[in-house]
Amino acid sequence: MPRNRYPLYPQTQRRAEALGERLRLARMRRRMSLAELAKRTGVARGTLTRLERGDLSVSLGLLARVLAILDLEADLDRLAQDDELGKRLQDVHMRRPRRPPPEQAR
Repeated sequence: MPRNRYPLYPQTQRRAEALGERLRLARMRRRMSLAELAKRTGVARGTLTRLERGDLSVSLGLLARVLAILDLEADLDRLAQDDELGKRLQDVHMRRPRRPPPEQAR
């Protein structure tokens, strides 16, 4: 049974393609061939080609392995690190401290 494919927003697709290009350049700077990276990651060259082209249907596990082999695994720690929107939403929904009832005049 074929998998459902959900389209990405154009901006998301561009970011995925830019990530793939950065991975390709990092591999090339290390003078590593696609075949060598495929052997070290245990996947087919075609799968790595898809990753380098920005195809996000490849697994996150593969991305993590590629980053580790390229000695870029610390970059995973930066993903979604600063969730400013989430923090603001959390602050809005936090309960405010209850005020003591005003003292009545005697």
